[in-house]
Amino acid sequence: MTTEDLHHLDAVASLADPVRRRAYQVVADGAGPVGRDEVADALGVGRTLAAFHLDKLVAAGLLEVSYARRSGKSGPGAGRPAKLYHVSAAEHAVSVPPRAYRAAAELLAEALEQAGAEDTLYRVAQRHGRQKPRNPDVEALLAEHGYAPVAAGPDRIELRNCPFHRLAEQFPPVICGMNLAMISGLLDDAGEWTARMDPAPGRCCVTLSKK
Repeated sequence: MTTEDLHHLDAVASLADPVRRRAYQVVADGAGPVGRDEVADALGVGRTLAAFHLDKLVAAGLLEVSYARRSGKSGPGAGRPAKLYHVSAAEHAVSVPPRAYRAAAELLAEALEQAGAEDTLYRVAQRHGRQKPRNPDVEALLAEHGYAPVAAGPDRIELRNCPFHRLAEQFPPVICGMNLAMISGLLDDAGEWTARMDPAPGRCCVTLSKK
């Protein structure tokens, strides 16, 4: 097992503590960066304990930190910026013994791109989405498939996570198109919602809007 494998294993192992795991979930479910007070309130623990677990998650590479004034004030008297937490973009996958599924996915994506076989991939992805179990709650359906949906208004849903993030960074046209096709398949019976390509930093390249 390589040093990188051990690092991933340590990151996953840090979630073994139930309070830490719940703290991570509170941050992951937030619509934006989350402060320690919000985590403490959600878990029913003290601010110091919440900060301890949050900082352990930062050390493990599962969360990242930013600073901002929550009051919206600036200048003298505005107070110090609050320490805020959000989910890290880094991926952590563990298999024992090591397996090279990610490398295989990268090779397949590159081969599809070079062969110009994207249309075949999109048809398969859309069919795959249609075959998934139905859920009338669109946000719950997308959450089940790892997209971390969040309402961005009454007529719009953004997806905070791309389940294929690393591949999408390497092969954006192929993987973003696959995402759009699969989500369109998932929404086949959703009625009022439609998926469209809408790339932006820090989230999936697909958003949903009402028809």
